[in-house]
Amino acid sequence: MRVLICFDKFKDSMAAHEAGQIVKEVFEKKHSDWEIDSAALADGGEGFCEILTSSQGGKLEVHSVPGPILEPIDAQMGWVTGSNLSKETCQSWDLKPESKVAIIEMAQATGLQELPIDKRDCWKTTSLGTGELILNAVTQGAETILLGVGGSSTNDLGLGVLEALGLQFLDGEGNSLQPIRPELWDRVENIEGTLPDDLPPFKIACDVQNPLFGPEGAAAIYGPQKGLEKEDHARIEELGKKIARLLCDYLNQLWSLTKVPGSGAAGGITFGLSTACDVELLPGFDLVSQWLNISEKIENCDWLITGEGKFDPSSLQGKGPGTLAQTALQKGKRVTIMAGRIEVASDQLDSTGHLDLIEISPRELPLEEALKRGPNCLSNSSESLLKT
Repeated sequence: MRVLICFDKFKDSMAAHEAGQIVKEVFEKKHSDWEIDSAALADGGEGFCEILTSSQGGKLEVHSVPGPILEPIDAQMGWVTGSNLSKETCQSWDLKPESKVAIIEMAQATGLQELPIDKRDCWKTTSLGTGELILNAVTQGAETILLGVGGSSTNDLGLGVLEALGLQFLDGEGNSLQPIRPELWDRVENIEGTLPDDLPPFKIACDVQNPLFGPEGAAAIYGPQKGLEKEDHARIEELGKKIARLLCDYLNQLWSLTKVPGSGAAGGITFGLSTACDVELLPGFDLVSQWLNISEKIENCDWLITGEGKFDPSSLQGKGPGTLAQTALQKGKRVTIMAGRIEVASDQLDSTGHLDLIEISPRELPLEEALKRGPNCLSNSSESLLKT
């Protein structure tokens, strides 16, 4: 039996690699003769930097940077070279074997998970720390920056990044408003400063298509989970448009950048970076799948085990576990989906293979307790699975 274990994170309970290791250990203990492979998933959010850097034999660094509300945070940044990457990636990204690629995960420096629920307020959060990681990468000679933007806590249009790179946002008296964040936008009258001449191209791992403004924009769709009250939406939208126009005018960019699909990702960081340099959006899961060679792994396995904290209809809209499950089922493989909560039915997946849907936590268990007991619940569910 050839088993492939590919989990995404169980948010606030287990990292992707931890979940995979738990199941792998249970299976190896019961079936030492089986071929068991494990690969952690990430789509641009938590785990993106470490998973991709490690998968290519790269190097991880840790830097102290300001967190989303300016508390010091130790954030990882990864380095790989063209020689680490596939020929296809090097050709499409125009890399030489010695080319340096920096891998940065926005969730490391500016992540929502860094903030307790009572401190989540996108009026007060800034992407400055992510900007400092980017500046560090530029200073060290990165020829391409791969940026994962999932799990952000900000709605600052990427202005914190641009501030770290050299721009200043001034009030009517010429005073620099630092660090820039949405609660100061009403005081901004001018922009000054310069950006580095040698900003490399950015590849942004992004699985959303939201524009910057409007009913499907950054604030409307993602603001509430970042602490934005419903009654404040119109104001942050109005102020955001004012700031975006100032920025486009200052950097000689077109307003149409605000309407590009994906410009509203991660509170608008895609828009902010697009005003400053060359930006290309890449589907996060497709990128990770290519780097981890997931397609070949699925082809070669008999049984795929995947899952995440909550498996619901959105999991079937391009997210990692859902895409893996659909692919494997269509190839006639056995597929087991394990999650804290499962809110899809088996007939929602195209199945020519054997499908198991397993909730690892009892429904009556309070969420806080379920998160704490997640590793133990996953281990127990894995043991039960082998008895079926």
